[in-house]
Amino acid sequence: MTTQPTNEAAIQQWNTFPREAMEAMEPDGDFAKRHLINPVLLRMLGDVRGRRLLDAGCGHGYFSRMLAARGAHVTAVEPTDGMLAYARQKEDALGQGIRYVQADLARLPDLGGDFDAVVCSMVLPAVPDWKPAMRACVQALRPGGLLVFSVNHPAFEQLLTTWRTHGAYRLSRYLEEYEIPQTYAPAFHRPISAYLNELSALGCRLRECAEPGLDPGIAQEAQHTTPGIESYVHLPNFLIVAAERG
Repeated sequence: MTTQPTNEAAIQQWNTFPREAMEAMEPDGDFAKRHLINPVLLRMLGDVRGRRLLDAGCGHGYFSRMLAARGAHVTAVEPTDGMLAYARQKEDALGQGIRYVQADLARLPDLGGDFDAVVCSMVLPAVPDWKPAMRACVQALRPGGLLVFSVNHPAFEQLLTTWRTHGAYRLSRYLEEYEIPQTYAPAFHRPISAYLNELSALGCRLRECAEPGLDPGIAQEAQHTTPGIESYVHLPNFLIVAAERG
């Protein structure tokens, strides 16, 4: 009998994420987040000054700090000990007013009222029992509030490694759900329809889907250190979705 992965097991695996990797992503995340994900998230959120935002699955807190620097009132939730400790240390040093809460997204505590927007960036693919996590994000919103989430694009996962091997992208499994081994903890493949249909079931109205491509000039600058990066110009490695709570 195959043991089904659990959120608790995933959290323990992500607890092995090293501090030096967090420090290397200061101040605005890794290459993909800087050039592909962050600009779209910020555009979708719009002016966040004075708004109450939840960073759901904040990791080491880099995006929470970006939102706070733009004037948002940020509450951030993270289940892992190591990344949460790092985020709290940064808050102690910077004093941005970010409130950090340790919790599994699937079992959110009372966070003190509804939020104007919830950001859940690159989190759902790491959560085995993801539907309760998405439901909690939606329920944390005020009516009409905005949920913005990003995932590895289900049609183009492992884009870079596949491109390096074949000079093109190849995919043999899409419709089923399965684990994708990674360095620290697995990701979980699900088709796009799984995410969008769950949004609909939760009463959300889709506002926008984005599939960002990398600027060719940035790809050219990075090609010597990151072979295959030109694949990001031609195919989207990420899917970013904005939806309103009904």
